Amino acid sequence: MKNSKEYAQRLQRLYRGLKRAHPKVEKTSYDDPIEALIYGIVSERISEMATQRAMKGFRDTFVDWNDLRVSRVEEIVEVLHEDTAANRATAFALTTALRAIFDEYHTLSLQNLKKLGKRPAKQALESLEGMDPYVVGYCMLTSLQGHAIPLTGQMADYLKQHDAVDPEADEQDIEGFLTRQVAAKNAYEFYALLRRESESPKVAKTRKKTATRKSAKTKKVAKAKK
Repeated sequence: MKNSKEYAQRLQRLYRGLKRAHPKVEKTSYDDPIEALIYGIVSERISEMATQRAMKGFRDTFVDWNDLRVSRVEEIVEVLHEDTAANRATAFALTTALRAIFDEYHTLSLQNLKKLGKRPAKQALESLEGMDPYVVGYCMLTSLQGHAIPLTGQMADYLKQHDAVDPEADEQDIEGFLTRQVAAKNAYEFYALLRRESESPKVAKTRKKTATRKSAKTKKVAKAKK
């Protein structure tokens, strides 16, 4: 990342500010990585609060994860409460990943990954159909003791808006930068604080205003060209 030294200083200032602004973080940890995988798939596209509601809905609606695996996309979307493109993508990703796990391991558990080293475990996750960097990172961080800081799109946008990373960097570059700047022992705390802040109402309000201004500017430029 260009100007990494300057961005590193800004990132540390941001981290200190987040710790002052939010209560102490209680680390989430999953005994079976499949629980982390399911939570990760759902939480990539919706807020933390909505994800927690969805997970409760899954447990109330489906007998077990195998029942979720063989469910129709429409049934899963119904638990997610709104028929949107994002929720349909989540439902499809869930059934795809669970089928891949069952086909590979003949069970809906990823406990065997804990017997592997961190790198082989990560490679095993990455090889499953339907996996993406956020879900793999969330599994590594919360169940396999890996050094990872998974990023949602909102989290990446927040870092860019606050000049903590290069605005031209993609999410993969940002994740690599963050793991170099934030120690493994602080990775979950940083992830949780950044996610909480990026999803806060005040940030959502600012994002909406910015989007409105950009839209108005685009229309103005288009009108001028005519």
